[in-house]
Amino acid sequence: MTPSRAGSPTPHEVSDELRRVVERWHQLPLDHALSCMPSVRAVVQSLADRVAGARGLGSRPVPDLGPAVVMDQLAVMVHDVFVTEPDADPALVADALAGIRRSL
Repeated sequence: MTPSRAGSPTPHEVSDELRRVVERWHQLPLDHALSCMPSVRAVVQSLADRVAGARGLGSRPVPDLGPAVVMDQLAVMVHDVFVTEPDADPALVADALAGIRRSL
Protein backbone atom coordinates (compact mmCIF):
# COMPACT_ATOMS: atom_id res chain seq x y z
CA MET A 1 0.00 0.00 0.00
CA THR A 2 1.40 3.37 -0.98
CA PRO A 3 0.00 6.21 1.12
CA SER A 4 -1.76 9.01 -0.71
CA ARG A 5 -1.36 12.70 0.07
CA ALA A 6 -4.68 13.89 -1.40
CA GLY A 7 -6.82 15.00 1.53
CA SER A 8 -4.63 13.17 4.02
CA PRO A 9 -4.19 14.48 7.56
CA THR A 10 -0.70 12.96 7.58
CA PRO A 11 2.10 15.52 7.22
CA HIS A 12 4.21 15.30 4.08
CA GLU A 13 7.44 14.27 5.84
CA VAL A 14 5.63 11.40 7.57
CA SER A 15 3.97 10.25 4.35
CA ASP A 16 7.34 10.29 2.61
CA GLU A 17 8.98 8.20 5.31
CA LEU A 18 6.04 5.79 5.39
CA ARG A 19 6.35 5.36 1.62
CA ARG A 20 10.07 4.57 2.02
CA VAL A 21 9.36 1.97 4.70
CA VAL A 22 6.62 0.31 2.64
CA GLU A 23 8.79 0.22 -0.49
CA ARG A 24 11.71 -1.27 1.44
CA TRP A 25 9.42 -3.82 3.13
CA HIS A 26 8.16 -5.06 -0.23
CA GLN A 27 11.76 -5.70 -1.33
CA LEU A 28 12.56 -7.98 1.61
CA PRO A 29 12.85 -11.74 1.30
CA LEU A 30 10.16 -13.45 3.37
CA ASP A 31 12.57 -14.85 5.98
CA HIS A 32 14.01 -11.37 6.59
CA ALA A 33 10.53 -9.82 6.81
CA LEU A 34 9.51 -12.45 9.34
CA SER A 35 12.58 -11.70 11.46
CA CYS A 36 11.71 -7.97 11.40
CA MET A 37 8.05 -8.45 12.31
CA PRO A 38 8.45 -8.01 16.09
CA SER A 39 9.99 -4.54 15.81
CA VAL A 40 7.46 -3.39 13.20
CA ARG A 41 4.56 -4.76 15.22
CA ALA A 42 5.87 -2.94 18.30
CA VAL A 43 5.60 0.39 16.46
CA VAL A 44 2.14 -0.50 15.13
CA GLN A 45 1.01 -1.39 18.64
CA SER A 46 2.53 1.76 20.09
CA LEU A 47 0.64 3.90 17.57
CA ALA A 48 -2.57 1.94 18.20
CA ASP A 49 -2.19 2.50 21.95
CA ARG A 50 -1.66 6.20 21.34
CA VAL A 51 -4.80 6.44 19.19
CA ALA A 52 -6.84 4.49 21.72
CA GLY A 53 -5.65 6.80 24.50
CA ALA A 54 -6.51 9.90 22.48
CA ARG A 55 -10.01 8.48 21.97
CA GLY A 56 -10.37 7.67 25.66
CA LEU A 57 -10.39 3.93 25.01
CA GLY A 58 -8.40 1.14 26.55
CA SER A 59 -5.52 -0.45 24.72
CA ARG A 60 -6.27 -3.55 22.66
CA PRO A 61 -3.75 -5.76 20.90
CA VAL A 62 -3.42 -5.30 17.15
CA PRO A 63 -3.88 -8.75 15.58
CA ASP A 64 -0.83 -10.33 13.98
CA LEU A 65 -1.96 -10.83 10.38
CA GLY A 66 1.51 -11.55 9.06
CA PRO A 67 4.08 -9.78 6.92
CA ALA A 68 1.73 -9.32 3.95
CA VAL A 69 -0.56 -7.08 6.01
CA VAL A 70 1.66 -5.37 8.58
CA MET A 71 2.48 -2.42 6.30
CA ASP A 72 -1.23 -1.79 5.80
CA GLN A 73 -1.68 -1.86 9.57
CA LEU A 74 1.21 0.58 9.95
CA ALA A 75 -0.25 2.95 7.35
CA VAL A 76 -3.66 2.90 9.02
CA MET A 77 -2.22 3.61 12.45
CA VAL A 78 -0.06 6.47 11.15
CA HIS A 79 -3.14 7.98 9.52
CA ASP A 80 -5.22 7.50 12.68
CA VAL A 81 -2.59 9.24 14.83
CA PHE A 82 -2.96 12.43 12.81
CA VAL A 83 -6.75 12.14 12.69
CA THR A 84 -7.03 11.80 16.46
CA GLU A 85 -4.13 14.15 17.26
CA PRO A 86 -3.97 16.83 14.56
CA ASP A 87 -1.24 18.63 16.52
CA ALA A 88 0.93 15.50 16.89
CA ASP A 89 4.62 16.11 16.31
CA PRO A 90 5.37 14.76 12.82
CA ALA A 91 9.08 14.45 13.63
CA LEU A 92 8.41 11.84 16.33
CA VAL A 93 6.32 9.67 14.02
CA ALA A 94 8.74 10.11 11.11
CA ASP A 95 11.62 9.12 13.43
CA ALA A 96 9.80 5.94 14.47
CA LEU A 97 9.23 5.09 10.80
CA ALA A 98 12.85 5.86 9.93
CA GLY A 99 13.90 3.54 12.74
CA ILE A 100 11.89 0.74 11.13
CA ARG A 101 13.41 1.47 7.73
CA ARG A 102 16.96 1.49 9.09
CA SER A 103 16.36 -1.84 10.85
CA LEU A 104 15.26 -3.48 7.62
